[in-house]
Amino acid sequence: MHSLAALLLALPIAALAGQSHGAGAHRRHHTRTPHVARQSGTTYTLEDDYSGPSFFDNWTFFTDSDPTSGQVTYLGKEDAMNAGLAFVQSDNTTKIGVDSTTQLADGAKRNSVRIQTNKQYNGGLFIADFYAMPHGCSVWPAYWSVGPDWPNQGEIDIIEGVNLQGDNQITLHTGPSCLMNEAASMVGSLVGKTCTSANGMNAGCAVVQNGNNSFGHNFNTMGGGVFAHLWTQDAIKVWFFPRSQIPGDIYAMAPNPDGWGNPTANFPTQDSCAIGSHFSNHQLVIDTTLCGDWAGGAFQADGCGQSCSAFVADPANFKYAQWAISSIRVYQPAGSQ
Repeated sequence: MHSLAALLLALPIAALAGQSHGAGAHRRHHTRTPHVARQSGTTYTLEDDYSGPSFFDNWTFFTDSDPTSGQVTYLGKEDAMNAGLAFVQSDNTTKIGVDSTTQLADGAKRNSVRIQTNKQYNGGLFIADFYAMPHGCSVWPAYWSVGPDWPNQGEIDIIEGVNLQGDNQITLHTGPSCLMNEAASMVGSLVGKTCTSANGMNAGCAVVQNGNNSFGHNFNTMGGGVFAHLWTQDAIKVWFFPRSQIPGDIYAMAPNPDGWGNPTANFPTQDSCAIGSHFSNHQLVIDTTLCGDWAGGAFQADGCGQSCSAFVADPANFKYAQWAISSIRVYQPAGSQ
């Protein structure tokens, strides 16, 4: 586990803000000599590296109302950094969290953060290393990508869950028409075949992980892990590696998906869904909302109490509602850039 992670995850995010590099100290996105991964099969070249002091340089802070009806106010970059809700620690860990210090009235919105990459992607190998993710009753965190014309340009939910959930859910949302009718080799369990989505019909085609360590408290106590997804014209595949099982080629920045075994989730193109026609111009997104359509709707059933809205009022409930990110790296097949 990261040398400081155990100590830092036990503290509310605002208490750590003094270790931030601060808004004024963020450099431009650092440039690197492209790193080429050489192995049998496809060779990948590092395209973008979101990590370290420049992490936030190429992300936009979303400040509109939460589209999932969450009980949050998303802060702009300056306000989020001044409030200690978005910063990079001296050990280069990026922290993004929910306000855990302000007492609110019942029903009031709590400050949070949602960011999206400035850059759009049309495929690639995306490797995200998280030390921790937000968890707890009322909390609904997600790491995902989406095109500007939803649902017609698609949505890929890599990390998503609510409340006290222990298993992550990986979901695709598309315009018409996309059905996952053919069986595919994967570790997770397909729980929904209809990717086609719309307002009011938004379940998507989903794969639920198993093992009770891919989301929430148990994910954090083992030091997190890596979610990697490969998006091509032929398929969208997702792998999950707990901290102790991360392949050496990922640490070496020479990723070789051919050697990773069956993916956790596998959505291949098929007669009932041509993957290549449903996903385009995606921005990566990281956010944490509270209550809303899913976490609020499942609040009582998940054993969290009677009122999600009232739960949000107490700042002590959000001590662990924070992301701790080592890096998000994007690779492309060599010669494709």
